[in-house]
Amino acid sequence: MSHKLARRRARIKLILAQILFFIAIIAIWEAATRFRVIDEFLFSKPSAIAELLWKYTKSKEIFTHIYISLLETVLGVIIGSVAGVLIAVLLWSSRTLTKLLEPFLVILNALPKTALAPIMIIWAGTGVTGIVVVAISILLIITILSTYNYFMNVDPEKVQMMRSFNANKYQIFTKLVFPANLVNIISVVKINIGMAWVGVIVGEFLVSRRGIGNLIMYGGQIFRFDMVMMGVIVLSMFAYLMYEIVNIIEKILIKKRGKGI
Repeated sequence: MSHKLARRRARIKLILAQILFFIAIIAIWEAATRFRVIDEFLFSKPSAIAELLWKYTKSKEIFTHIYISLLETVLGVIIGSVAGVLIAVLLWSSRTLTKLLEPFLVILNALPKTALAPIMIIWAGTGVTGIVVVAISILLIITILSTYNYFMNVDPEKVQMMRSFNANKYQIFTKLVFPANLVNIISVVKINIGMAWVGVIVGEFLVSRRGIGNLIMYGGQIFRFDMVMMGVIVLSMFAYLMYEIVNIIEKILIKKRGKGI
């Protein structure tokens, strides 16, 4: 019990330290702009950003932008992650297919997806679909490669033991390979959240009339850097929230695996 209490106290201290650090950054930023240490026109200031955010919240306009961007990001993460894992499963099950596709995957991974975003949007459409496609394109290949490497790095002695009991590939995968890598897959999803947000913001820069990316771009066009920073802060908050949700799922899975469930 004392060990759990000590861990809880350490966790509370860490959270308080993080909050104080955040408050200190905001206070220094505000003071620096008020005393003209940094240019308010270029960096805005926290009080102006908070005032603008409150204005957008009262008009409920901010919720429209948040909803669109969240929808596109969640769809990108889910579709891209699921598709990436399924393709990795196919590669794991067939060495011939892996050898056939490996050079193409390497080439696709090296392509600058953000530079190709306008072409993908033309192909897929200028609405939500096109932006989701851009998000998927950024995270799909890395999901395939990372997940496939996780599958291939399962303890070969355990795989050999299952084969000695005449287990087929389906049984090896479902009973050993996938359960052993479930936490690793969740870790890949956590990385995919950030990459999906990059794809969504790039897509919204190009074609969207709504969304956080559009808000940031519009603020830059009219030299309203308080609007730009507001968009960046809102984006950061929701990206962190999504990350923490997946992080909680990961901790639950680790706890269950530790109990042998």
